[in-house]
Amino acid sequence: MTQDGVRKSFESVAVSTRIRLARNFADYPFPGRLLRDPHAEEQAQEIVRLIAAELSELDDFSLYEMKNVSDERAAFLTERYLISRDLIKNRRISAALISRDESISVMLNEEDHVREQYFTKGFELRKAYERIVGIDDAISECIPFAYDDTFGYLTACPTNLGTGLRASVMLFLPALSRRGILRDVVPELTRLGLTVRGAFGEGSGSEGELFQVSNEVTLGISEEDILTAVEQAVTGVVEMELLERLRMKAEEGARLKDRVRRAYGVLTSCYMIDEHEFMRRIADVKLGVALGLIGSDEEGCEDERMEELHDLIIAMRPANLNRLNGAPLGAEACDIYRAEYAGKAIRGMDLKIF
Repeated sequence: MTQDGVRKSFESVAVSTRIRLARNFADYPFPGRLLRDPHAEEQAQEIVRLIAAELSELDDFSLYEMKNVSDERAAFLTERYLISRDLIKNRRISAALISRDESISVMLNEEDHVREQYFTKGFELRKAYERIVGIDDAISECIPFAYDDTFGYLTACPTNLGTGLRASVMLFLPALSRRGILRDVVPELTRLGLTVRGAFGEGSGSEGELFQVSNEVTLGISEEDILTAVEQAVTGVVEMELLERLRMKAEEGARLKDRVRRAYGVLTSCYMIDEHEFMRRIADVKLGVALGLIGSDEEGCEDERMEELHDLIIAMRPANLNRLNGAPLGAEACDIYRAEYAGKAIRGMDLKIF
């Protein structure tokens, strides 16, 4: 921690990294057409069987055939970013292969035949890309990809043509968001071929001050260029956020301290809390840790506490709460359980108010 008490590390801003590759197979109808094919389920099963067999040699994967997955289980996986809503829509033919540690998710027969994803905590674009390339190479040896010398990898949506690569970093941006600066940053990133979305991607909101920065362009640009562009953009946004946090702390003083303390008090003492209020309050607590208004007697553990708080965000979503409880909860019971669980978890972090 520096003299001003504000965390200067990337870890206090960059929450996680995701690399995604979109691929289709040359010898099968794309999923949109496959759904209308009289032999759809037979061909879909063949794709799932071949990919599952290939990936079983690389890691320990669990197979989820969506037609056999309950709505509750599907919601749980969605909340953990492991599958998409579009995968659920294609239940009749879709599936997902998810590694034991949840760092790899391979969605089958979503919009494309394959959506390969690798997740890692923090700002680790190169590490994530290297890992997913190994998965991609293994799959390509199993079934030939649909590829064109001019357009690159062929995908269902033209915006994914070329590399089929989406590189994204989830950022915690309370200062830029609350002070209105993010509105000015977004158009500049768009001009550079990048985009800013909510935590669940396109069309999602930005609850908890969480935003994804990713590339928009995949055609006519190399994988290296994409990684470099996203790296540079994220680095710039992180530096802006850290600077704005300094200004926020200096200018908002007592009001900011009060907001952080109120959030901590509510989360550690309330009897019930709905998801939206929880997201607002947990963002304030995370900001308090980042600004040195909340901390620990344990030296150098601020990044660890930030990570624990983010993990708590995922755990407090409805389907994840149901899983923790061991049975579905009604709306009111869910809010009570969330308050109890979150309060105990935060108190267990031994955070101190400064």
